[in-house]
Amino acid sequence: VQLQASGGGLVQPGGSLRLSCAASGSLHTHYNIKWYRQAPGKQRDLIASVTTGGSIWNADSLKGRFTISLDNAKNTAYLQMNSLIPEDTAVYTCSYWDRRQEDVWGLGTLVTVSS
Repeated sequence: VQLQASGGGLVQPGGSLRLSCAASGSLHTHYNIKWYRQAPGKQRDLIASVTTGGSIWNADSLKGRFTISLDNAKNTAYLQMNSLIPEDTAVYTCSYWDRRQEDVWGLGTLVTVSS
């Protein structure tokens, strides 16, 4: 299994970005994808997860601004981020899990929120 994260970049405060995490390879029928972020000098935090069955979890602190979704046909998870603030600046990383193996990690994508 391989993951390709994309969609990061520089955005002004108040702006929006949509991150993508495309999974490929030998995918299980049932899996989940998680999004994490790690701000400079801080630990990596889990911020959202989605399963092929449609279960979604979002960090309470980000509810209303960040939304995770999964396109099962494309095996791609998305993280829609709205009303971005400078504190959202971080490296965003996705992971894949199914019951056959431990988490598979993709390379991160940098999001910078700055005017």
